[in-house]
Amino acid sequence: MQPTRDGSVRLFRFLGIEVFLHWSWFAVALYTLSQRNEEYSSVYWNIAEYLSLFLIVLLHEFGHSLACRSTGGGADQIVLWPLGGVAYVSPPQRPGAQLWSIAAGPLVNVVLAPLLFGAWWWAGNAQVSPDFYAWVRTINIMNAVILAFNLLPVYPLDGGQILRSVLWYFMGPANSLLVATVIGFIGGLAFAAYGLFKGSIWTVVMAAFLLFTCYRSFVFARQLRAHLAAQAGPV
Repeated sequence: MQPTRDGSVRLFRFLGIEVFLHWSWFAVALYTLSQRNEEYSSVYWNIAEYLSLFLIVLLHEFGHSLACRSTGGGADQIVLWPLGGVAYVSPPQRPGAQLWSIAAGPLVNVVLAPLLFGAWWWAGNAQVSPDFYAWVRTINIMNAVILAFNLLPVYPLDGGQILRSVLWYFMGPANSLLVATVIGFIGGLAFAAYGLFKGSIWTVVMAAFLLFTCYRSFVFARQLRAHLAAQAGPV
């Protein structure tokens, strides 16, 4: 369910991390731009807005990757796709390393918030074009929404993985993952119900992604618990 390099275009390599863009990004970009063609006086501002969204997402994913490396883990690939981005990270199997690797992504958005708000404040007090002001305002909203959404305690969103890492200190790797995925199932079902009620195809797709990932992680957690129990270790 997660995007891989298959069907992706390599964009660049930075700090040893290769960045790929999934082909479906282009199709969704065309659809999204066509739906927002009245927001600005020129389509170029729509394009700038869409690219700004994925620049914020990319910085968020680099936060995950670089934090993971700082713990001694591996991180060498980021894939951007229509629902956001995925940093493929492999932190050491200890709760502190997991927690820092996940929390660093939202922290990037926290750092960006005052910078973007400052640009918005400046645009509101300077004689800039209405299009520029609308663009700055929108990317502020985008950054805030990305931060708030990712901090929801719904696995596998960052908030759900942060919750799992905290629980790991008290419950062990297997039981903490079981609890996080159960909460994720509840959140995924809530997303699906909301998407169906609102008629939002993207919300339904996101819910399907969450539920599928939760299911795979739940199965893995049960297998891990059985393995640890067989070794008579903590679960």
